Parts: sequence; structure tokens; C-alpha cells
Amino acid sequence: MQSEDFWLLVQEFEKADSQEKLENLLKGLLTPNEIEEFAKRIRLVRLLKKGVGQHEIAKRLGVGVATVTRGSKEIKEGYFKYVK
Repeated sequence: MQSEDFWLLVQEFEKADSQEKLENLLKGLLTPNEIEEFAKRIRLVRLLKKGVGQHEIAKRLGVGVATVTRGSKEIKEGYFKYVK
């Protein structure tokens, strides 16, 4: 079960109904480094879904194989199903 804080966060993302609003929210919530890490996670997931090998992804993105394996596990658990 998700916490009330989780749902508060989800509601704020739902209200960000334009690129400008979403960018403003993300820049307010996250540091530049955190934004980069989130973007890297999305790139990792997209590469996994394209069938790129884990070692290749780790090399391309400069992350550990364990990080890629974690992303793969999350995909298998049903997360990232809307990421193309």
C-alpha cells in the first residue's frame, strides 16, 4: 500500500498538464544531478526494451551491471510498462 505522501506526489504530477508545468515541478523537486539520474534510468529502460544487452547498456550509460539488472527486474515485475 502506498503512503499518503506518495499519492500527494502523484496528484502533483497529474496537475502538471503541460511541459512547462512539469519542468517547473521537476526542477523544484530535484537537483540537477537527480534529474540526470532519472533521465538515465529512462534511457536504461528503453535500451532494455529494445533488447540491448546488459553489459552494453552499462558501458553506454556508465552504470554498473547491477543497476541494469535492477532495471530489468523492475520491468519483469511490471514497472515501466508505459515507457516505450
